[in-house]
Amino acid sequence: MDLSFGPEYEDFRHEVVAFLNHNAAHAPKGNDLRGQAAKDWQKRLIENGYTCRTIPKEYGGYGAEPDIIKSRIIAEEFSRARVHPGLGGQGISMLVPTLLEMGTTEQKKKFIRPTIHGEMIWCQGYSEPGAGSDLASLSTSAVLDGDDWVINGQKIWTSTAQIADWIFCLVRSEPDAPKHKGISFLLFEMNTPGIEVRPLVDMTGAANFNETFFTDVRVPKHQIVGERGQGWQVANAILGHERETLAPANTAQTRINALIELMKRESAGGERLMDSPVYRERLMKLQGQVMAMRFNELRVLSARLNPGQDASLARMISKLEGTELRHEIEGLAIDVMGELGLAYEDNPYLRNQGSWQREYMYFLGLIIGGGTSQIQKNIISERGLGMPREPKIEKAG
Repeated sequence: MDLSFGPEYEDFRHEVVAFLNHNAAHAPKGNDLRGQAAKDWQKRLIENGYTCRTIPKEYGGYGAEPDIIKSRIIAEEFSRARVHPGLGGQGISMLVPTLLEMGTTEQKKKFIRPTIHGEMIWCQGYSEPGAGSDLASLSTSAVLDGDDWVINGQKIWTSTAQIADWIFCLVRSEPDAPKHKGISFLLFEMNTPGIEVRPLVDMTGAANFNETFFTDVRVPKHQIVGERGQGWQVANAILGHERETLAPANTAQTRINALIELMKRESAGGERLMDSPVYRERLMKLQGQVMAMRFNELRVLSARLNPGQDASLARMISKLEGTELRHEIEGLAIDVMGELGLAYEDNPYLRNQGSWQREYMYFLGLIIGGGTSQIQKNIISERGLGMPREPKIEKAG
């Protein structure tokens, strides 16, 4: 059975491999993906069509027609070479596709190019202390005063707020409307007077999250995506992109490749861990899960290009399965390292700059963040499988 994609796509694969062979040395190393080297790499990838491939040229992208096979080949070869596939983050992965779908021409021209080139960093103002899983209960207010919205309230778990240039933020603009219909979606700069950011240190030991406070923050009224009071529709579009990008299967494949190399190097009792039937079985199970997730992503991508296809259930499982899978991959690596798997921070015996321990804790957090696994299972059962809704327990009077 011939499972190749055919001569045209194999020629394209050779092009990708040749690019990697000649350019991989320019890819950013380590965790610094905010510096000039990362921006230069992003520009190189866009110019050659290896990221932001289908974003129109007028907005700074490559401008190619959608092709799921070429996208798959790019992902495969970058993963195989363990080369960074380009910048991501909330602006590129979540806001840009939403602006392409729902933004005005002026918004697309202003925001997309600098965002995809790493010149404009975004954070997301969604969760609040009293509105996490029940996001529609948010209370941060926006009152129209002349040509400005005046914003007051608080957000929490605001990733990258400490370095962000702009924020896309959900606010309650219609206090008398039903909770899902009284929300608007605003864009504004993080250096606007009245914004205070306080870091929150998470389980990795780093301040990846923040509390963000708004006191009489004035935002021009035209910096709204969609119509006033229709922010929930925009939010749902964003959340769909977020859940698909929190733990992509191609990154999991890259981590599997690194895990294989680790298992070949590490030993116990004079035996390579790769030669241990117990560890090899655990590895093969994870490889099978990664393969399933990669095909699931193809199903989602195919449906996006073919409107008649329904991949709603496939989309729903991406966040649940992806984050739990990454946590298991990082956990196996820690087990493979034995006592060295407990090393952290400046320990001289640390392997891979501590990335396995850091990612293990990070994805434990993501199993909770972005919608807990329990919430995701409810969504899958109720919306995806048509099962009865979970009973609501009445609050005591």
